[in-house]
Amino acid sequence: MNSITAIIPARYGSTRFPGKALADLGGKPIIRHVYERTCAAKLVSQVIVATDDQRIADVIRQAGGKAVLTSAEHETGTDRLAEVAANIESNIIVNVQGDEPLIEPAMINQAIEPFLQNPHLQMSTLKSRIKKLDDFLSPNVVKVVTDNNGYALYFSRSPLPFCRDEWQALNDEAFTDGRLICYKHVGLYVYRRDFLLDFAAMPPTFLEKTEKLEQLRALENGVKIRVVETEYESLGVDTPEDLAKARELTRL
Repeated sequence: MNSITAIIPARYGSTRFPGKALADLGGKPIIRHVYERTCAAKLVSQVIVATDDQRIADVIRQAGGKAVLTSAEHETGTDRLAEVAANIESNIIVNVQGDEPLIEPAMINQAIEPFLQNPHLQMSTLKSRIKKLDDFLSPNVVKVVTDNNGYALYFSRSPLPFCRDEWQALNDEAFTDGRLICYKHVGLYVYRRDFLLDFAAMPPTFLEKTEKLEQLRALENGVKIRVVETEYESLGVDTPEDLAKARELTRL
């Protein structure tokens, strides 16, 4: 297999938290934490940060890493990813979110592993067990259901699956005692490079635009997405409140 490249899309602008990639966490910018943890993934051959901001690129280069300046016009991280992927020779591309400073390197390896067994696989991602009712009900927590072979059937911001007979009696214990087994989607993706370039060129689809979930574009175009269960938890930093949580966790 050719090299496996992890690309970390990181833009400076953010509606809820501008400049979050450069926010300090334990004496380092968030983007450097993501970069270093991604480098620790054993199956990754090289790591590139794709950004529209010189300051973010400088942080990575000063740490001895590789950063590529990309167009400021990209609407999604996938578009930024594809711009870089188009100019490198690598069979497998990993998309690691630039706002995941606590990501476990093992999670990246877990998402890559299906590609080592299946030469026809085009895309993979991760899921983890939901343990709290609030997460199950929250539109900010994306849910996923899979078939018996571990391929995605659907992703949604709505509770998924809908528990018709137990809806009124749901509580945290229903998730922890195994009566209700549901999964949240972990936004880490692995693509076959050629598919990624095709995927980025596909027009947005109805369900994708409705749910605001890019991965639905792949499903609507008949692409199978392998979903690997992970036991690890991560924390995306989307707001200053999330950063405070991350700081607390790193002090533990």
